[in-house]
Amino acid sequence: MILLALLIPPLAVLLAGRPFQAVFNALLWLSGLVLIVLPFVPGLMTWGLAVVWAVLVVRGRQREARDRRLIETALAQDRARGPR
Repeated sequence: MILLALLIPPLAVLLAGRPFQAVFNALLWLSGLVLIVLPFVPGLMTWGLAVVWAVLVVRGRQREARDRRLIETALAQDRARGPR
């Protein structure tokens, strides 16, 4: 997913379960690509911002999944102990 976020950020954001953010990321990413073709400095910065945004969304989803697993494991262990 991180590699996908580096290559095609909007798709990575969409696959991370954030469709509205994917639309805005696509607009930012495409505008950055258009500006890169033109001799403007902000194009690379805009494109880079879309990539960083996508990487942060993907990493956040990975952290959420890890946290969810930890909570479920802790609750299962608590239930296994039985009533106090």
